[in-house]
Amino acid sequence: MARKPRHLSPEEKALWDSVARQAAPMRKPRAPAPEAKPAPKPVDPAPPETFDPLPRFRVGQKAETARKDDLLPGLRDRLRAAPVAMDAKAHGRMTRGKLRPEARLDLHGMTMSEAHPELVAFILSSQAMGRRLVLVITGKGREKDYEAPMPVRHGVLRHQVPQWLGLSPLRQAVLQITPAHIRHGGDGAYYVYLRRAR
Repeated sequence: MARKPRHLSPEEKALWDSVARQAAPMRKPRAPAPEAKPAPKPVDPAPPETFDPLPRFRVGQKAETARKDDLLPGLRDRLRAAPVAMDAKAHGRMTRGKLRPEARLDLHGMTMSEAHPELVAFILSSQAMGRRLVLVITGKGREKDYEAPMPVRHGVLRHQVPQWLGLSPLRQAVLQITPAHIRHGGDGAYYVYLRRAR
């Protein structure tokens, strides 16, 4: 036999209504469905932008190929390119070996510590005696019989003598330094043209 449903009493109904007012709903109420908008007109898609993350590079593209190298010219070339401080006509005759040196100093075979005081004494005494053109023989230097890991200068005195002549106390006495003509020693000697003694 079916049971008869029980109804709430007025007190129970009032209690239920009070609880129902204080309780928060578990689900939010659904928002009303938006009105259907007309579909937008199709637009032509823009072509994809090409982006190259690394710019193209060619080896040597920024190199300045027109620039001259910065290697120091050889000593002989530097002396020949030096401005002429003496009489141009006499300089021309001297470089052609037409002027005869009035005295000569042979430093060939000496060490630097031996050669420097000899050179100073020779140049200063020659100037005091009124000489104008003297010859300083240095020798060409000996070729080494081995290959060095770095470039090696042959003829230490050949490279050092022009530097000594450009320093005090010899600088005030020297007017011009020029590599000697082949008849007076060529690469192994220098013409030193002296200033007049004051």
